[in-house]
Amino acid sequence: QVQLVESGGGSVQAGGSLRLSCATSGSIFRFNVLAWYRQAPGNQRELVAAMSYAGNTVYADSVKGRFIISRDNAKNTVNLQMNNLKPGDTAVYYCNSRPVLFMWGQGTKVTVSS
Repeated sequence: QVQLVESGGGSVQAGGSLRLSCATSGSIFRFNVLAWYRQAPGNQRELVAAMSYAGNTVYADSVKGRFIISRDNAKNTVNLQMNNLKPGDTAVYYCNSRPVLFMWGQGTKVTVSS
């Protein structure tokens, strides 16, 4: 059974940083583009960043220059380094493939206060 387990969320003040991590099974990791998504209250889930196994990346305009997605091939994890956080980044963050192929995990909540 495919599992996606997100961690690393928390509460920070604007300008702070957080590092999110998503643990995946090896079968997902090797053959898929992996991505981070987020959903703020009252909003639809949106793509934040994506990275192919080869290392190609895509970022939402709102996070370019602040967030960095990475993959640890040895640990089957995909990470999201979030810097210079803004209140608008407050959301529950999820990882999945792109396009979405797997059941959503529980997500990890990020709260940014001004």
